[in-house]
Amino acid sequence: MEATVAERGQITLPKAVRDALGLTKGTLLKVELDGSRIILRKSVDDAISKARGKFALDGFESGEDAARAMRDEE
Repeated sequence: MEATVAERGQITLPKAVRDALGLTKGTLLKVELDGSRIILRKSVDDAISKARGKFALDGFESGEDAARAMRDEE
């Protein structure tokens, strides 16, 4: 697969790559250099931030309160 660098330094990742990695608009990618290679990695922080707020806290005020209650049960 190939991608062409546009005038402002932008590239479009092939659809097969975006689909395989679940990349959508706004996904953060880490950019690394390895000699003459460019490495793009999906940001773990981005995945965590998207998951935030998606889980029910079962009556707790915050995630910290839920974690504290679970520790107290052990």
